[in-house]
Amino acid sequence: MFYIDWTYIILVLPFVLLSMAASARVNSTFKRYSEVFSHRGITAAQAAREVLYKNGVRDVSIERVSGNLTDHYDPQNKAVRLSEKVHDSTSVAAIGVACHEVGHALQYDTGYAPARLRAAIVPVTNIGSKLSIPLILVGIALSYFGEVYSTIAYIGVALFGLCVVFQLVTLPVEFNASRRALSSINECGLLSPDEASGAKKVLSAAAMTYVAALAVVFMQFLRLLLIVSRSSRNNKR
Repeated sequence: MFYIDWTYIILVLPFVLLSMAASARVNSTFKRYSEVFSHRGITAAQAAREVLYKNGVRDVSIERVSGNLTDHYDPQNKAVRLSEKVHDSTSVAAIGVACHEVGHALQYDTGYAPARLRAAIVPVTNIGSKLSIPLILVGIALSYFGEVYSTIAYIGVALFGLCVVFQLVTLPVEFNASRRALSSINECGLLSPDEASGAKKVLSAAAMTYVAALAVVFMQFLRLLLIVSRSSRNNKR
């Protein structure tokens, strides 16, 4: 006998599809503007270095990493890591992505609070995400034997809520990094106005993936809360 989880279908699945659509848009937009090259002919790595120097940052390295769109900033090692398709490319898309990652480096250099907060809650969020589902399952399975087990399930839900907090904090961090990137592109004259417009479209598409991720995690949180609440009510009857 098959079990259909209507809470997942109604609450979560629509936003999972939205997230998939956002990811597909990022890939298609990046691919489109990867074929539009900067008239200045500088690589994304050179653009990233120019923005860092423009802002007086000398202690951040630019490194190449493997993978597709694996670009990120490593605050512990102070390194902007650019993927193979970005590092040596002179495309509008690559320069936009590189400057976005530099935007994160500038956040740490200027003490941007949301970036610091996100980094601080990463360990707690990782622990919470690993413990939440096991605690929920154990709490629901044993809730028949006492109220204390329902409490364990609710603790699991609360721990999963840390993932929501993390995604919520991530939004201003990512949007701010993109604003810094576009501002730096203009200030340093890295791209012409038309080229900068393409970079903005790439970064805007990427930003939507974070919005979609927040929606998915939040709806999953509501689903888990609904499941635990219903289980708790049933065992009180």
